[in-house]
Amino acid sequence: MRVSVVTPSYNQGQFIERTLQSVATQAGVEVEHVVFDGGSTDSTVEVLKRFQPPVRWVSEKDRGQTDAVNKGIRATTGEIIGWLNSDDIYYPNALARVVAYFQEHPEVDVVYGMADHIDLEDHAFEAYPSAPWNFDQLKQTCFICQPALFFRRSVTDKCGLLDESRNYCMDYEYWLRLGKAGIRFAYLEEKLAGSRLYADNKTLGSRIKVHREINNMFKSLFGTVPDRWLFNYAHAVVEPRVDRQNHSKRFALEVGVRSILAALRWNRAISPEMRGVVRTWWFQS
Repeated sequence: MRVSVVTPSYNQGQFIERTLQSVATQAGVEVEHVVFDGGSTDSTVEVLKRFQPPVRWVSEKDRGQTDAVNKGIRATTGEIIGWLNSDDIYYPNALARVVAYFQEHPEVDVVYGMADHIDLEDHAFEAYPSAPWNFDQLKQTCFICQPALFFRRSVTDKCGLLDESRNYCMDYEYWLRLGKAGIRFAYLEEKLAGSRLYADNKTLGSRIKVHREINNMFKSLFGTVPDRWLFNYAHAVVEPRVDRQNHSKRFALEVGVRSILAALRWNRAISPEMRGVVRTWWFQS
């Protein structure tokens, strides 16, 4: 059972060799690794040229990370697909454990495991908040760490590839779309990957854009946005403008107002639950 690992890349020269090494050292499994680089201008291409054992790679201008992942999926043939960003890593023997699980559970379409947030030096500093499979809970919070998830190629035949209109939440949208389609998920309670978290990465650096895209994604996929994501969006908007520690009352009031505006914008209605939460904030303030 071959595993195809797809790595989208752009100007991650300081990390990509560790990413490549984490794949190359996987034991007990046949691995096909491809890198689709968006035309990096740093040391990425030099790393790709000299890396041993050689890895298949392409470096050319693309339409972003989602496009690169889709290109990689199309260019590979493995029965199992994994997506590993160029600043993340697999832990030793992760792929062998995933393959064994798929072999033992032929009814399962998607397997995801546990993971860590790692720093610039690959040190784990906190566990990713993973949880057993629950589709309703997934709508409230993304408890799946992207590099720790693997799916059968047959999933793409049924549900297609990643939505290239999404620049930030393409992974979360895909998990939700698969769950909505009845794809069978399973949780492997083992640490499989390290997801790098640092101030300059795309998600942390664009919080408002991320939450706006998540809300748009929910509206498109389900017709409505959960209150929790509306609150998250409101926090992302207010936090850069108001010092929460020194102005807690103002912070709560502004988050309440922003939450109501977000509900009207995306859902055209304010849920009773949101009314109750906002009312409590106002009284406490």
